[in-house]
Amino acid sequence: MRAGRRGQALAELQRLDQALYRAVADTRTPVLDVALSRLSRAANYSRLSTGIALALALAGGRQGARAGARGMLSVGVTSAVVNLAFKPLMRRQRPDRTRSFTTHRLRVRMPATRSFPSGHAAAAFAFATGAGRELPWVGPPLYVLAAAVGYSRVHAGVHYPLDVVAGGLGGIALGELTNACIDRVATARLGAYQSQGVSVPARLSSSR
Repeated sequence: MRAGRRGQALAELQRLDQALYRAVADTRTPVLDVALSRLSRAANYSRLSTGIALALALAGGRQGARAGARGMLSVGVTSAVVNLAFKPLMRRQRPDRTRSFTTHRLRVRMPATRSFPSGHAAAAFAFATGAGRELPWVGPPLYVLAAAVGYSRVHAGVHYPLDVVAGGLGGIALGELTNACIDRVATARLGAYQSQGVSVPARLSSSR
């Protein structure tokens, strides 16, 4: 009985997911088409996050550099887990956007990888989580940007909405896990310095 309800709930969730995808496809937005396709392409291979990390390092001093490094390390871990584990395991096919989208939307190349979860959304949210751990004030705008990147993938027809939601949640979780590990290593090294009576490097004491 429970298995039947669970299967019915999953079927309903899939129908809702596809309905939202079609609703986006059916809405004519010529101005947004250009802007969102550019945003989607800018996020390829985490180039957008890399650029922001460099800007933080140049403008934010040591703390900005640490924020960028945390963000990029979170991206690296998240991308590896998503692309090497989650996508092959879930094996969801990409949408057939040629049936739903008009040609003016097709400015973003359809990736050859699996659809679930969205790697772009996962990486963008992971970067926001990592950078925001070091510099809390950059977290909110980076999360807004990550949400825009995620939506741009649906708008371009290369992901279903559920792919993006799962990618975003996964990116936050993996970003938090990565930074928890960073904090644990920093704490252990700080304790080792203190136990030996050695002067603690500023980069360690300020990173806690």
